[in-house]
Amino acid sequence: MNAQYIRRIEITHLWGEHDISWDLRPDVNILSGANGIGKSTILNLLTALLRNAQKGTFHSQLTGATVRLFFEPAEADSIRFDVIRSIDRPLLPGEALGKLSDQNVKTELDWQLYQLQRRYLDYQVNVSNRIIDYLQDTTPEAREKALEAGRPRRTFQDTIDRLFRETGKRLDRGHNEIAFLLPSGKRLTPYQLSSGEKQILVILLTVLIQDGQACTLLMDEPEISLHVEWQQQLIACIRQLNPHAQIILATHSPAVIMDGWLDAVTEVSDITRTGNPSTPAEP
Repeated sequence: MNAQYIRRIEITHLWGEHDISWDLRPDVNILSGANGIGKSTILNLLTALLRNAQKGTFHSQLTGATVRLFFEPAEADSIRFDVIRSIDRPLLPGEALGKLSDQNVKTELDWQLYQLQRRYLDYQVNVSNRIIDYLQDTTPEAREKALEAGRPRRTFQDTIDRLFRETGKRLDRGHNEIAFLLPSGKRLTPYQLSSGEKQILVILLTVLIQDGQACTLLMDEPEISLHVEWQQQLIACIRQLNPHAQIILATHSPAVIMDGWLDAVTEVSDITRTGNPSTPAEP
């Protein structure tokens, strides 16, 4: 698979005072720094550009900044990306919520899970069709491909069961939709989970349904609500489900980088030039 990722982000005239040039790795990129230094602003500007212009430029009226991206390969015009929101705020009443088929959707994490459920069903159909196609060929190579096609879903299920083991919850593997079983046999919907459980489920389900494709994953402080042990395992779990994902995250948590990712950390102050900013030269 050809690598396709964001190679560099340039932000000029941020708040009229700062220029930022950040060279990115294809695997893991961790943005660190003190409160108020601009971590979330950088991710928000990056997200706005991806949603509005992809490889073009984006000008933010709020910050005064102009943002430009460079992709790998250089001729790429766009990339696949997912944005994960970590804070479980209540949703405001509105017309869209009134039309939802599930009235248990009450928070931002619930809304993400609701959308992911639909994508998960499509993912399962695609994987099942792939397996059927492979099994029509009776060669050992085709059977091995069929096993490999189903492996990410089994890895996801095993990972969630392992993370949730302490509370006795396990995925209900007898249904296509995401649901959980308690030791008593009671069935829980994803909306009945704790904020931390919803959050890790949103992250790992998003990565699973990327289906092994090159994709950039943007996360701002994904450690919110996560137990420290889950924080330590987060990047490894993501990489196991999709080794082709480019991870870009901002964090305050040392635990997130403890499992061998210290060299992936970038301090905001190291990529920022302040005073009389000017457009950086094209790399």
